[in-house]
Amino acid sequence: MQRTLTSGPITSSILLFALPLMFGNLLQQMYNIADTWVVGRFLGADALAAVGSSYTLMTFLTSILLGLCMGSGAAISMQYGSGEYDKMRQSVFQSFVLIAGMALVLNLLVYLGLDGILWVLRVPEELKLLMKDYLVIIFLGITATFLYNYFANLLRAIGNSVVPLVFLAVSALLNVALDLLCVIVFGWGVKGAAGATVFSQFVSGIGIGIYTLKKFPELCPKREDCRWDKQNLASILNLSVMTSVQQSIMNFGILMVQGLVNSFGVNVMAAFAAAVKIDAFAYLPVQDFGNAFSTFVAQNTGAQKAERIRKGIRSALWVSVGFCLVSSLLVCLFAAPLMGLFVEPGETEIIAVGVEYLRIEGMCYCGIGILFLLYGLFRGLGRPGVSVVLTVVSLGTRVALASLLAPIPAVGLKGIWWAVPIGWVLADLAGLVLYRRKPLPAETACAPEG
Repeated sequence: MQRTLTSGPITSSILLFALPLMFGNLLQQMYNIADTWVVGRFLGADALAAVGSSYTLMTFLTSILLGLCMGSGAAISMQYGSGEYDKMRQSVFQSFVLIAGMALVLNLLVYLGLDGILWVLRVPEELKLLMKDYLVIIFLGITATFLYNYFANLLRAIGNSVVPLVFLAVSALLNVALDLLCVIVFGWGVKGAAGATVFSQFVSGIGIGIYTLKKFPELCPKREDCRWDKQNLASILNLSVMTSVQQSIMNFGILMVQGLVNSFGVNVMAAFAAAVKIDAFAYLPVQDFGNAFSTFVAQNTGAQKAERIRKGIRSALWVSVGFCLVSSLLVCLFAAPLMGLFVEPGETEIIAVGVEYLRIEGMCYCGIGILFLLYGLFRGLGRPGVSVVLTVVSLGTRVALASLLAPIPAVGLKGIWWAVPIGWVLADLAGLVLYRRKPLPAETACAPEG
C-alpha cells in the first residue's frame, strides 16, 4: 500500500497513487450528493437551497484546515523523500499541535458569528431558520474533518493513499445509511441530515487516527521529537499557511459567488446547489490527480530529481486533459438528466437554470484541470506562494466579473456562470508565465522557498 514516487515508471506511478484519492473523493461527493438527494427529494426546494448554501459555507471553513493539512503533508513528503526521518517525526508533532489549535479556534468563531455569517451570505428570511438548524449541528464536524484530513495527508505523504480511502468509504456508506434513517424514517428534517454527516465524519476521523499511530510507528513522534525547532517550524508554516491561504481564498471566492446567487431567489439557489454538486463530481478526478502529482513532485524535490519532475509535468498534463475532455462531453450531453436526479420533474425553472450552468462550466473543464496541476506543482516545489497568486487571479476574476455582470438585466445569471471559466483560463496563463520565469534547474536540487 505504501508507494515511493522517486523511481520507476512516472505515469503509472502517479496514476496508481492517484486512483485511491479519486475513489475517495468520489465517495466524498457521493455522500454529499446523498445529503442533497435526500433533502431535495423528501424535504423540498427550501430545504435543498438551505443545505446547498450551507455546504458552500462549510467547504470554505474546512478548506482552511484542509490547506494546513495539505501543506504540512507536502513538508513531510519532502523529508520522507530525502530520508530525514527524525525531522519528519518532529514535523508530525509540530503540525498536529498547530492545526488542532486552529480547528478549535475556528469552531469557536463560527458559533459566535453565526448570525453575521447568514447576513453576509444574503440568506432570504424564509430560509434562515432552516440554515441555522442545519449549521448548528454541522459545525460540530469541524474537529472531525481536521482529524481525518490530517492523518489522510500524513499517510499520503509517505505514499499510502489506500488506507485513507478505506476510512472514507466507511464514512460515506455510514452517512448514506444514516441520511435515509434520520430523514425518511425518523423525520428529523435537515437536523437529521446534518447529524448523519457529523457522526460519520467522527467515525472516519477517529478511526484513521488510531490506525495510523498503531500501524505506522515511524510516523509517531518519540519523546525527543516533541520539541519546537524554529527552522523546521518555519518550513512547515511556509507550506501549511500558504496552502491554507490558497485553499481558503479559493473557497471564499466561491462563497462570495454563492451570495450573488442567493440574491436571485430560492429557485436559483436550489438549482445552484444541485449543479455545483454535479460540477464537483465531474472534475474531481483531475483535482485528485493534481494532489497526487503534488506528492510526486514533493518526494522528487526532496530526492533532488529535477529531470524526473520535468518528465512528470509532461505526462501529468496529457492525463489531466484527457480526463477533462471526457468529463466535459458527459456533462454537456447529460446535463438535464443529471439535474433530474436532484429535482422533481415539475420544477422546470430549477432544472433549466442548472442545465445552463452545467453546460457553460462543462465546456471549460480543461481550464480547471490545468489549474489543479499548477497548484500541485508549485506546492510540491515548496513554492506555495505562487498557488496563492493563481488563486487570487482565478477567484478575483470570478468575483469581479460576476459582481459587474450579474446586475445587468441582459446578462444576469449567465454573467456569474461565465465568470468562472474565464477565471480558470487567466490563472492558467499566469501560472505558465510564473513557471517560465523560474523553471526547474538543470542539475541542482529543487529546494523549498523560505
